[in-house]
Amino acid sequence: MSDKSTKRFLFACDFDQTLSCNDSGHVLSELVGISADEFKRKVAGMAELNLVQQGAELAYLLLHDPAFRQRVRREHLYETGKRVRLKENIALLYEILDHGIEGYSFDFRILSAAPVEVIQAALEGIVPADHIYGTEFRYHAGGEIDTIIRATAGYGKVTVLDRLQAELKLGPDYIIYVGDGSSDIHVMLHVNTRDGFTIAASESRHVAQIAKRTVLSDNALAVLVPILETLAGWDRIKIRHFFESYGLLIQEWDSMRADWLTLRPASAPEAP
Repeated sequence: MSDKSTKRFLFACDFDQTLSCNDSGHVLSELVGISADEFKRKVAGMAELNLVQQGAELAYLLLHDPAFRQRVRREHLYETGKRVRLKENIALLYEILDHGIEGYSFDFRILSAAPVEVIQAALEGIVPADHIYGTEFRYHAGGEIDTIIRATAGYGKVTVLDRLQAELKLGPDYIIYVGDGSSDIHVMLHVNTRDGFTIAASESRHVAQIAKRTVLSDNALAVLVPILETLAGWDRIKIRHFFESYGLLIQEWDSMRADWLTLRPASAPEAP
């Protein structure tokens, strides 16, 4: 098949709880002796104050919170990545997106607020390091964090995505973004308004109401389903056969639309 007949897309994906099963901030906290409850409390406090862009809470703690700044060194970030539990078949997802779908090719990139060292260590041997865009720090000679170079959180993801689109020379409607949380809202809205395709990897209403599709699974390959259905136009039988060709059986496949409502007692009508 010639290159001209192949449709090329940018596939951009979050990391924490999109490709991983747990949050790297929790893993790092436990590694350096800070409880998960303490980490959650600090993050919740910043969220209430709107102190940082959502998703950049860990970066802020590493820079400004004494408990983190005194304990965390660069090697702890690498060790955290090795301890993060990943979803199944990320390597196969990368391979299939690269050349496994006839007529389509996807440039796989990671856009995450997590420290880039964490993501690179977690995905070593799976995703090339130069395909990973995370929060970057400058370090002292002893490994202590000095300053932040950039944070790929909130609107920062939009900036990276636009740069990648320009570098790859792709139209905005040839962009796919997958994310799971509130830090993905800006980039999902950006992709949607320019006719791209967005996929939520969680039931969080903040992203599920924005994303064009929602996929819930502990297997990274599940994200292929809406791509094959919506972009490639495949039916369910063809998709099942495709997964079976890789030795995987789709055991359960439920599709539903979720509505989130908050109800309260109606006010009594005013007397005439």
